[in-house]
Amino acid sequence: MSNPISQHQADAQAETFAPRVRAKAEPINRAMHVLKKVPEITVYFWIIKLLTTAMGETTSDYMVNHIDPVIAVAIGGLGLLAALVLQLVVRRYVPSIYWLAVVMVAIFGTMAADVLHIGLGIPYLVSTVFFAAALAVIFGVWYASEKTLSIHSIYTLRRELFYWATIITTFALGTALGDMTASTLGLGYLSSGMLFAVLFALPALAYWLLGLNEILAFWFAYIVTRPLGASFADWMGKPKSAGGVGIGTGTVSLVLAILIVGFIVYLTISHKDSKGKQP
Repeated sequence: MSNPISQHQADAQAETFAPRVRAKAEPINRAMHVLKKVPEITVYFWIIKLLTTAMGETTSDYMVNHIDPVIAVAIGGLGLLAALVLQLVVRRYVPSIYWLAVVMVAIFGTMAADVLHIGLGIPYLVSTVFFAAALAVIFGVWYASEKTLSIHSIYTLRRELFYWATIITTFALGTALGDMTASTLGLGYLSSGMLFAVLFALPALAYWLLGLNEILAFWFAYIVTRPLGASFADWMGKPKSAGGVGIGTGTVSLVLAILIVGFIVYLTISHKDSKGKQP
């Protein structure tokens, strides 16, 4: 019978073996990080996300009011298609390409929700329920297929397609929800913005204080950013007769575009949104 290995020998073997395992795993981890197609979730992510939601609202309003609505929707749809194709073609996360796609989603998502209400006469409550149900279906199919809804795992084409389908639906849902609170419920743009600011803070507090699942907290906050940014954008851009400040949708869109470009240039140079340990 062979002598059993002592605890000291076992520990020594483990210490020798562990670095080899880490060394083999490290290239895989680096490869997965390079293949990721989405940014790290930092404060810059949420700032740009809010700016894009606001810009999507005012830009959509400006386009449909200054050119033929059908042509405006066609331009928005073609712009979204081109941006998504570009995003899907690149093999890694590129800030300018990724956020261009988000901006186009914001613009076209706003148009999609507005078409249902203005063009087809569907109440905001009905469109809100419809987009919420569509989002639930996408989440269900995504999870059944991939066993995760984490955006930190977006490094395959199928997961990226699920991701962008979710993003488009959240923008449409957020648009309908924000318009419902402002118009149907009569809260107005400023009060709606304040309401959604509170709702935006809730998942973060629940995550830090109560241990709310981080994936649930992320997607809840992501959905709320749409009506949050859009409500304040409408408040600034709409005329005073409609409950806004009256700055103008064109002016607000231009200022927001400049801010977004500034942040993207900073992230491209600093790589602040592509570093850090993934959970």
